[in-house]
Order: sequence, then structure tokens, then C-alpha cells
Amino acid sequence: MSLTVLIIEDEVKVAEALREGLEGEHYQAQIARSGEDGFFRASAQTFDLIILDLMLPGRDGLEILKTLRQRGCDTPVLALTARDTVDDRVSGLNAGADDYLVKPFAFPELLARLRALLRRSRTSDALRLTLADLDMDLVTRKVSRTGQAIELTVREFELLEYLLRQQGHVVSREMLARDVWKEPTRATPLDNVIDVHMARLRRKIDVDGRPGLIHTIRGVGFVAREGEP
Repeated sequence: MSLTVLIIEDEVKVAEALREGLEGEHYQAQIARSGEDGFFRASAQTFDLIILDLMLPGRDGLEILKTLRQRGCDTPVLALTARDTVDDRVSGLNAGADDYLVKPFAFPELLARLRALLRRSRTSDALRLTLADLDMDLVTRKVSRTGQAIELTVREFELLEYLLRQQGHVVSREMLARDVWKEPTRATPLDNVIDVHMARLRRKIDVDGRPGLIHTIRGVGFVAREGEP
């Protein structure tokens, strides 16, 4: 359920540093180390963002970008390059890049630019989930209730996001196993893991005498909603 980023970068250290940094911010990141692989992934899968090095061996970034745009791909693209001339920036933007960052760069700046691209490319409603006084920001990965921050683990965040996207509807353990844990076949030990995570999440969300928002439907599953189901 996390936002997904495709990193098309042939420099191994740069690509791995980007993936590590993005995963530390709870994004899901994939790496393509060639233009051909990057183009294939961007064409075959749906991503929320693409980080594209313009100077790639073989099929270069500009060619990839132009072709993706011609084929109707509207995924936001942050172009990376070691060149910092006006002509280079203009070429990248004209090819369809949404923003441009020159190497070497600071990771916090890249992260800020990615968040800005997300805000511009998607409506605020798509990037924010709410239920009563509970607020979840999918860009900053922050959760709060009545304005008070709630610290969640990566799995708890994914679990809460799934429940909020399905709010008002009962979510079974089979659904959670498949869509959150990515386990196609549900097993009894996984049921126990799901229940433990759900209990921890509920203790963080439903505290201080506030009305419960996460409910267990005995023998069926769970539901996020205001008031008792």
C-alpha cells in the first residue's frame, strides 16, 4: 500500500543509496540499472514516481522519457543528471520531466522534490485518509488523532492505510494476508501475527477514552468506522 518509486540509475552506489533512503521513508522502491530495463518496468507496471538518470548506457534517459510520454505515461518523473547547463535542463524538461536535480545532491532535497511532485500530480484527497478525528498523510507518512502524532511501524502504517481505504467495510484475515502481508495462501500462524499487529495498532489509535475506530467482527474480520458496527 506504500507509494512506489522506480529508480532508473546505472550507478550502483547511487541507486542503492536512493533505495535505502526511500525505504527508510516507507516508500517501496525498485531499481532498474539500464535504460532498457527501466523502460520495460515503467511500461509494464504502475508507479507513483520515477527517478530517472538521463545519462544511461544504451537507451539514454531522454529517449526513454520521450517514448513514455508519447505512449501516454503520466507518472511524475524527477530527472537526474551530472550536467548543469541551461540546455541540458531545457532538454530534460522538454522531453517530459516534471523536475530536474543535478548530481551530486542532498537526499533531503530529493525527498522534498518528490513530495512536491506528488502533491502536484495527485489530489490532496488521494494523498490523505481520514476517519473521524484520525488523519493519515500518505506523503509525509504521518498519522495523528485530534492533532496528536501517533508513531507507527511500517507494518502498522500499511495495516491502517488498508483499513482506512476500506473503511465501513469488513476486511477479512484472508484479505490482509494477501494485500498487506503479500502472502497468497493464508496460514494459521499468519492469523496470529495479524491479530497481534491489529491489537498493537488499536492500542495506539483507540486511546485516552476516545471512541473506538477499529473494531473486530468476531469470526469475520475487522472494520474501521465510527461507532460500533
